[in-house]
Amino acid sequence: MKNKSIMLQGTASNVGKSLLCTALCRIFTEDGYNVNPFKSQNMSLNSYITPEGGEMGRAQVAQAEACHKLPHTDMNPILLKPSTDKKSQIILNGKVFDSMNAMDYFKFKPNLKPEIEKTYKRLLDKSDIVVLEGAGSPAEINLKDNDIVNMGMAEIANSPVILVGDIDKGGVFASLVGTIMLLTPEERKRVKGIIINKFRGDVSLLEPGLVQIEEITKVPVIGVVPMVDVDIDDEDSEADFLKYSKNKNGNIDIAVIKLPYISNFTDINALALEKNVNIRFVNSCEELEKPDIIILPGTKSTMNALEFLREKGLFYEIKKAHNEGAFVFGICGGYQLMGKTINDENSVESDIKTMEGLGLLNIHTYFENEKKTVLSEGKESLFGLNVKGYEIHMGTEKKGDNVKSFINTEYGFEGAVSSDKRAVGTYFHGIFDNGVFTRKYVNMVRRSKNIEEYNGDIVNFSDYKESQYTKLANIVRNSIDIDKIYKILEEDL
Repeated sequence: MKNKSIMLQGTASNVGKSLLCTALCRIFTEDGYNVNPFKSQNMSLNSYITPEGGEMGRAQVAQAEACHKLPHTDMNPILLKPSTDKKSQIILNGKVFDSMNAMDYFKFKPNLKPEIEKTYKRLLDKSDIVVLEGAGSPAEINLKDNDIVNMGMAEIANSPVILVGDIDKGGVFASLVGTIMLLTPEERKRVKGIIINKFRGDVSLLEPGLVQIEEITKVPVIGVVPMVDVDIDDEDSEADFLKYSKNKNGNIDIAVIKLPYISNFTDINALALEKNVNIRFVNSCEELEKPDIIILPGTKSTMNALEFLREKGLFYEIKKAHNEGAFVFGICGGYQLMGKTINDENSVESDIKTMEGLGLLNIHTYFENEKKTVLSEGKESLFGLNVKGYEIHMGTEKKGDNVKSFINTEYGFEGAVSSDKRAVGTYFHGIFDNGVFTRKYVNMVRRSKNIEEYNGDIVNFSDYKESQYTKLANIVRNSIDIDKIYKILEEDL
């Protein structure tokens, strides 16, 4: 192949670039190629830990899984994790590099280009094809200077580009034409195809528009992809939280608190596969109602989340619901919220030194400057099962009376369980991916409420994800001209 890479860019955020890249990763892999994904810069609070202990965005983890590869930070060298509306933590090659506001980062960004070039070259050297993903739109004219993720990255990789437009939003033809017209002549030469994504209805109705868009842009339309119903991890920028509420007839009601700067809410995905459970994301007292289980997920800003709970009245409603019988399960930042106090003497998160937590677990959290990023496994104390997960946190806890550790790991004891087992907290992201544990936990809640247990087959989450990647690939393969994409890989730029 003349070109060992192909890049998907979009007319806007949330047009489906990540899913289509995932599909191409699986299609090329099915066709016998050695494939790796790459996104130079990702902004997401859904992250994952590689076997080497590096942190990267989950979208590229999903794409790596679609390629049957272990995730590696070379696939996503820069990860921005927003901690406020104007400030983000910068993860470089898997490790915390700095925290910057938007303006400072924009000025600093050119310094990262050599590092991006090195990581991309390493990945390219061990690949037949690299599937690159852009971010947002390449036509953001106020941001094009020093671009390192769209056309700037395409230039680094010398990669052809396929432009993706979302027809479900409306105005897809205008957005495609507008995007291409705002590119420089050199950039336009890189655009070798157009994909229209998220189509509903009869494709024949689109044909007049497809002809005209090719005449106007001089770029061929190589596919119209339907709106797909697949269950693959969200990047998180504009996640559809309503998708978790598909089962309205479950005999266990689970309310997940939609915290500000919510992180790794993908922890809920495996739990959502459990039969006879109803999962709702809520952010008000009115929505909370009377759940059987309350889940406090991760958050990039625990202090901010505490203030949010107080402002919304949820701080007291969660405590009230727990006193009336609700089980509460906290993960990472959510676990920290469940303690007696959160202490930030070194201003790791904010200038507030100490805040009172929910007090559901007799622990005290202390923030530290060093972030712990490890894949973990151990034996949990509720049922004596071996479980696996991954940790991403900057806090440690001190336990008081009437609380025991949740998981015994090779790094020591972690997490906490109240004496009545109705409050559980852990730093283990992915805890519900452990299917036997999840079933036993939900059935424990059922028994406490005299609800009939469910003892059907337990879904293997890894097998389930594999089926979703294959389903996605089949849909996309049947919707695009894959031969044309292979020809693009052979064309001169």
